Amino acid sequence: MNNSPFVDFSLLKSNRYFRTVFIARTLSLIGLGMLAVALPMQVYELTGDSFQVGLVMACDGLGLFVGLLYGGVLADRYDRKKLILLARGICGLGYLGLALNALLPEPSLTAIYLLSLWDGLFGALGVTALLACMPHIVGREKLMQARAISMVSMRLATVITPAVGGVIIANAGVHWNYLIAAFGTGLTLLPLLSLPAMKPPVLAVRNPLLELLDGLNFVLHNKVVGSVVAIGTLVTFTTAIRVLFPALVDESFGGGAFELGLMYSAVPLGACLGALISAWANHLRQPGQVMMLVCMAVFVCITLLGLTPNLWLALPILVLFGYLVSIASLLQYTLVQGHTPDIYLGRINGLWTAQDACGDSLGTFGIGVLGKFLPALGSIFTLGAGSLLVGLSLLGICKTVRNAPLNNPELMTDSTAAAD
Repeated sequence: MNNSPFVDFSLLKSNRYFRTVFIARTLSLIGLGMLAVALPMQVYELTGDSFQVGLVMACDGLGLFVGLLYGGVLADRYDRKKLILLARGICGLGYLGLALNALLPEPSLTAIYLLSLWDGLFGALGVTALLACMPHIVGREKLMQARAISMVSMRLATVITPAVGGVIIANAGVHWNYLIAAFGTGLTLLPLLSLPAMKPPVLAVRNPLLELLDGLNFVLHNKVVGSVVAIGTLVTFTTAIRVLFPALVDESFGGGAFELGLMYSAVPLGACLGALISAWANHLRQPGQVMMLVCMAVFVCITLLGLTPNLWLALPILVLFGYLVSIASLLQYTLVQGHTPDIYLGRINGLWTAQDACGDSLGTFGIGVLGKFLPALGSIFTLGAGSLLVGLSLLGICKTVRNAPLNNPELMTDSTAAAD
């Protein structure tokens, strides 16, 4: 047994299909990290209103939510590889549209709303198909290892690129961030072409809503998956604090694009550390209980951030916040995947990821509304304290998940790793 606390990267060497997905995601995330700082910065510069920032990001979340639900149905019907390629290509066109809009003498806020909705919708189709593929690509017994490796890459990219994106905006203009995102998304199509066809089990085609309801019924009746989705939604709600970063820099920290980039980089820095030092999570006797306690610590971090009026004190809190969210997400992902049969993988991954979109969309909108009535620090404190109270209630209610193993033993032979 490997007793090292660090994630084992050997899967990249032994599994060529996972290696292909890893390369594609890394290329995509370099562009998306820059996009993450460009969109809120542009909207805030155009309007000076945190509510508008939250509304645009809520549009992206709405598109993501709808796409995840329908994408889950599609991923349980059609070749998942083809869905991934189609969705990535269409997303790239949306990023290109944002770049062209930014080059106009007077960029259209309406266009930003529509393109955010567009990219959220089609991005979700690719996400659900990719998640449904992972048990087949790596095998259920290696899901946490694969997820941790992917998270390290993802967090490293998003630590660096938002700060770089802030520098690019300050010196060259926001349109360059969108162009880089479009180019990075286009490059991902090349390695993904080498993936094998991954068709789901053949099922009778029914009304998509009925198929989706079957998936929802599974979530409601599976106490492990249902509990994870509930607490995961609340955690995702708190990540909406990023909507207030522009206002926080302007109102409390007296900074600009560079300071904003540092704030957007601090959270993924902590998340990267969480993914990198995560091997211990494979050996937990009660992974569900640990996951829920980590979530409580996430809410405490948000509450403390709302009491911190200094950038250099806020940055370490954001790093810790990112670390805790990373560990919680890793455990949540493995529990959901490990307790879902193959015939439901598309729909359950769609519903599971939709809780991210739902929590994020509601969070961005809600905290944007709070920003209309409270200063940025007051809004963050209110969000943290409220989430902590709700989280403690869920900790007492969700009992079954505490004793659940990471993977359901009955499903361990349901899929096998792809051969190199």
